[in-house]
Amino acid sequence: MKAAALALALATSTALGAFTIGFADAQERGGTLNFARYDGSKLVDPIYADRNPDIWMVGSLFSTLLAPTEDGTDLVGSLAESFEVSSDGKTVSLVLRDGLKFSDGSPLTGDDVVFSLERARNPDLGPWSGLLSAVSSVSADGRDITISLETPDPALLSMLATFNTAIVSKKAFDAAPGANDQEKSAAIFAAGGPGVGSGPFYLSGFEQGSSMTFTANPHYWKEGKDGKPLPYLEKVHFEIIPDDATRVLKLTAGEVDIAEFIPFSRVAELDADPAVDMNLFPSTRIIYSPINTRETRADGTPNPLHDKRVRQALNYATNKEALIGLVLQGAGKPMSSPVMSSSTRLAADMNPLYGYDIEKAKALVAEAGLKPGTEITLTTLAGSADDGTIFAALQQMWAPLGINLVAEQVDNATRGAKNRSGEFDIHTYGWVDDVNDPSQVTGWLGYFPTAKAVGTGWNNADFNTLYEASSSEMDPEKRADQYRKMQDIYAEAAPLLFMYETPFAVAVSGKVDGYLQTPLGNNVFENVSLER
Repeated sequence: MKAAALALALATSTALGAFTIGFADAQERGGTLNFARYDGSKLVDPIYADRNPDIWMVGSLFSTLLAPTEDGTDLVGSLAESFEVSSDGKTVSLVLRDGLKFSDGSPLTGDDVVFSLERARNPDLGPWSGLLSAVSSVSADGRDITISLETPDPALLSMLATFNTAIVSKKAFDAAPGANDQEKSAAIFAAGGPGVGSGPFYLSGFEQGSSMTFTANPHYWKEGKDGKPLPYLEKVHFEIIPDDATRVLKLTAGEVDIAEFIPFSRVAELDADPAVDMNLFPSTRIIYSPINTRETRADGTPNPLHDKRVRQALNYATNKEALIGLVLQGAGKPMSSPVMSSSTRLAADMNPLYGYDIEKAKALVAEAGLKPGTEITLTTLAGSADDGTIFAALQQMWAPLGINLVAEQVDNATRGAKNRSGEFDIHTYGWVDDVNDPSQVTGWLGYFPTAKAVGTGWNNADFNTLYEASSSEMDPEKRADQYRKMQDIYAEAAPLLFMYETPFAVAVSGKVDGYLQTPLGNNVFENVSLER
């Protein structure tokens, strides 16, 4: 799909429904897909994956009980052929498909499900246990799985379609060397080979920071268009190429079949290449800047950004379309919800969210009594061309407000530390959803107890109460109303500089059919075939 058509789809799509995967009548089978990645995986384990390069690979090696539909608005069975929630919302019952197997041919049973979900909710293991905090027990009787909850959780079904709840082999973990779960997981990943997962592929080769190879799982439960088990490919080989220009060069030279994270400055060029399909997949990736809302700065001096009128003025004075043109070469759109992407469920459409209005911005800073020449620091990532462009643009855009914007360049670890400590005025940031539910991103950006509202220090009792109520509200209409109210409160308070959404820019050889990257970022290879 060419970028020109995709740009239109991006502007109107809220999820994967805008994209359809075209298949030939007869799928070709076999072959190795060569994929150029910007970064390598370290450990592709459902509960220990904590970086996007790890998380986005989990679905290729492991299957979950449920899965999101292509448009991201609903859920369907995956390893589970059916599921239901009790009327009180405290019991989830699922039935596994018959004849499921792991990639080594061993049976996948209810015991494996219990083992996997107990791992996933164990707070002493991976970082994602909180996603299953409402679960009190998991049990199995043959193919019947019962999940009992302490309190109703409207997001639980979405969590059962999330990478951290993917099913692993209890037998493989029991047999693996190591004194604890972490050591066993590392040993299994290092060894590779079939057995631990039930995804469309298994890990068959790995060189840290260099390459990784997946081989087709002959026992995968899904069937292709030809009635035979997926995947169509024999292998997927990943080459780690951090340099953007090199990834593009290898693609155009035919050395790789897919290159991810294409610089937006190269999109038009690749779109014009008849041998390349330049894809802009809708994503949940938002780029924003947290604003320190505390009454005083870390050094004890008064914080001009404590006044919401100043924060609102900064948003009105920011020309989002100009930023998108400068940074994304037009391949994006302004944020339309203040706490999530438009591809996230329950996102409110507030477009234009603080549309450009310099006169309104001037009036707000005058009303707030902001002194001309007020210095505000924008903390950016050292070496980031995008951050450099954002700073230069904002410095110029905010000058009419009497603001002297200065840059502070730091590495990623320092930026994170400043966010947690509150030692910043404004800093660049971004987000991609990990789950197909708004609770995660909304909790991160706005719910104070999670992370001080993404480090801003913004603490709104009405927002917090609504968020807590929404966490156990099983009525879809009432929950949607709660999220609408939260978004209204957050937009008015403006604890962020709301900037833009970006697609996933992926260049694909014309020989490749069926590749998909979901709004959550997951790379989907099970339907890919190669013209040979």
